Amino acid sequence: MNSSKTEATIQAKIKSREQVIEITNLRKGFGTQEVLKNVSLQLFNGENLAVLGKSGSGKSVLIKCIVRLFNPDSGSINVLGEDVSELNSDGLGELRKKIGFLFQSGALYDSMTVRQNLEFPLRRIKKNLNQKEIDEKVKEVLENVGLSDAIDKMPSQLSGGMRKRISLARTIVVDPEIVLYDEPTTGLDPATSDEISSLINDVQKKYKTSSLIITHDIECARNTANRIIMLHNGEVYKEGELALFEKSDDELIKSFFK
Repeated sequence: MNSSKTEATIQAKIKSREQVIEITNLRKGFGTQEVLKNVSLQLFNGENLAVLGKSGSGKSVLIKCIVRLFNPDSGSINVLGEDVSELNSDGLGELRKKIGFLFQSGALYDSMTVRQNLEFPLRRIKKNLNQKEIDEKVKEVLENVGLSDAIDKMPSQLSGGMRKRISLARTIVVDPEIVLYDEPTTGLDPATSDEISSLINDVQKKYKTSSLIITHDIECARNTANRIIMLHNGEVYKEGELALFEKSDDELIKSFFK
């Protein structure tokens, strides 16, 4: 099948699926610098979408606009049927409860044990749970990231890879419908990066999440993505499945997929 037919098949599959995030003509700048320029993309139910690009291409700004940590200058963002720009603070808070955000730094609370870090979002979001149910949920997610024995450790006692795993456990402990990963493998050695990528896939399968993975790590994109969008200079440069990128003769794309 030639590349044009392959791309047409992909687009036909896309049109038949349910969108959980739809971004249309998004623009965002800071001062005189326009970071995102007319960006449009869709995340579909149950998929892992990798947004790939070099540093400064607008990836992290994009993901922060989705949860309105940044307000876009123009364009629209629809998440789970909600127009994000139209939500008041209460509505935005309710929407954010359905979205897990794995920050690049992990953002664990250093003064809390692993157990307390995981209990905190449960108590805030799942207010109907009793202590036994909280304990069971904490145990479940720690087993799923392979760190049951770290439950009473402090973040300072964990390696970088372990901290990332605990951060992922905290992200999924509240059963989000969407997970946003901001550079999930940054700063990790190759073996640990592969482990995190495997966990991202495990989360997708076990929790039926839809995930947007911001990364400049080609191996992470290769290992996790059902579909890839490449940003360049704040614009969507290429979109498709991995094979389209790996077979491309475009010099910019080839510089990534060596």
